[in-house]
Amino acid sequence: MKPSFLIVPLSVILLTGVSCTPLSMLRAPMEEPVKAQNGSPTPVSTTVTDKGDTLPNVPLSREILYRLLAADLAYQRGQWETAYEVTMKLALHTRDPRLARRAAEMAIGAKQPDAAMAAVKLWHEMSPQSEEATKYYLGFVLISDNLKEAKPILEQRLKEATPKVRSVLMFQIQRLLAGTKDKVAAFQLLEELVTPYLNTAEAHVALAQGALAKGDRARAQEEATKSLAIKPDFEMAALTRAQTYDNLEKAMQSLEAFIAEYPESREVRLAYARMLITQKKYDEARKAFEALLQLQPQDTTTLYSLGVLSAQAKDPQSAERYLTQYLEALDNQPDNEHDPARIILLLGQLADERGDTNDAIKWLSQIESRPGRNAVYLTAQIRMAQILAKQGQLPEARAKLRNADAHEDEEKVQLILAESHLLREAENTEEAATLLAAALKRFPKNTSLLYDYAMAAEKLDKLAVMEESLRKIMTIEPGNQLAYNALGYSLADRNIRLKEARELIEKANKLSPDDAHIMDSMGWVHFRLKNMKEAEKWLRRAYQKRAEAEIAVHLGELLWVTGRKTEAMKFWREAAGKEPKNDTLKNTLKRLKVKL
Repeated sequence: MKPSFLIVPLSVILLTGVSCTPLSMLRAPMEEPVKAQNGSPTPVSTTVTDKGDTLPNVPLSREILYRLLAADLAYQRGQWETAYEVTMKLALHTRDPRLARRAAEMAIGAKQPDAAMAAVKLWHEMSPQSEEATKYYLGFVLISDNLKEAKPILEQRLKEATPKVRSVLMFQIQRLLAGTKDKVAAFQLLEELVTPYLNTAEAHVALAQGALAKGDRARAQEEATKSLAIKPDFEMAALTRAQTYDNLEKAMQSLEAFIAEYPESREVRLAYARMLITQKKYDEARKAFEALLQLQPQDTTTLYSLGVLSAQAKDPQSAERYLTQYLEALDNQPDNEHDPARIILLLGQLADERGDTNDAIKWLSQIESRPGRNAVYLTAQIRMAQILAKQGQLPEARAKLRNADAHEDEEKVQLILAESHLLREAENTEEAATLLAAALKRFPKNTSLLYDYAMAAEKLDKLAVMEESLRKIMTIEPGNQLAYNALGYSLADRNIRLKEARELIEKANKLSPDDAHIMDSMGWVHFRLKNMKEAEKWLRRAYQKRAEAEIAVHLGELLWVTGRKTEAMKFWREAAGKEPKNDTLKNTLKRLKVKL
């Protein structure tokens, strides 16, 4: 025993400029009062600190300055309410929008939405032309579902926008309204806002998306169709129409028809290819991405997808070609933020699988030499250690793991486990057990270390040590099915305490009913209990789930002792083909005096 579809939205549609992001917690600096010759503060000159923020011509007196400083000090001491009230009173007195903004910052920092809304509203009243004030006011209005107040602002924005900007703005407004609670009222407002622009394809798509948000597929399909009537090659309309179908097959047929008519539609092709992946139609998805590559040979998304799909299709040559091109394309885009480490790791794995260890090390070393640590750094270290061990360089492999840069305890444990696996694969089980025992003194409650220590003890036939470790896991993690299964299987394999073994495996099966290894254990304990029909049922289920060598060996033995020797030999030969050095296979054949 060994242990409703979604169409990807257009990437070009981004919500920019009409969002309610948190205000900066840094107060806009007030101008220093300048002393006049008579010793009194001069009026602060009218300046603009934000687009549309015209400051009042109000003297910054000593009293105002004192109250400002007192409010700021109160806020720093955690007295947000006092600070807020003083700042709001000063804002009303001076009509200075900066003070209203500061009050809003205080309320947001204290997580007081009602107070923040009052301050933002005052800020907007004082600076109606301020883009930033309008943005935050609109955000708070929509969060509170006050659509009536939002309408004139949104109407004005659409009216003042150029046709090109208006097209994007309609989508932004639809997205904002989709976040409100009353979807019906939000859609009604959207209709009112875009009605003057129904001669544009974008207006109908916005309505289609709004209809989808309120669950009206029929209206959404109607609006998407109207959009395509105005602009037949509009990809967003095609994608939206596909979303209106409650049947995936119809949606895909809709996209197929659009692609046939407009073969250069990149976004629709990309969505179609991704839908094929969700359907696990990997060969068709690969062809779809290959067609995309003809349109944009340097597109990183397409190259990446083709590389991964090729690797999954067991076509390492194509996988390496596409992934290498992907890395080259990234190099040609200096501003990209993609971390290629995972792809470099995959290239190293592909090289290792085709037997080119030098090339594998070359790729993996690139991860090691990259500035800073990344998500796959430790994986690369472990992979290189495994390659060194396969080459017979076990001391060098262990040194590689011990010299790896591990910061967190979890990372240190990961490296210890990797080293113990190398030792066990090299049949140095005693040394692996010693390593794990030492590690458990540092990390006594780490269940991964306990489990591996138990497996090493089992290999050394130290049943008491194994059981003690597995029962510790059960205490620390009562839901750990691996511990119950391992102990139950070990007892069954030794043909001892079979009732207890069955109970342990049944517990594991309840925790993880779809696990092939647990099914194998269940079959094996029934075999030991002479429940041959039940045993065969479990073992065949396990092998159907995962056609592994050890399961094949168990099923073969059951068939052998029940007189079906030809079928038994078939399973054993399959096991030998998968793992010719499998210990369970060798021991079983030796015990039954069988030669393959």
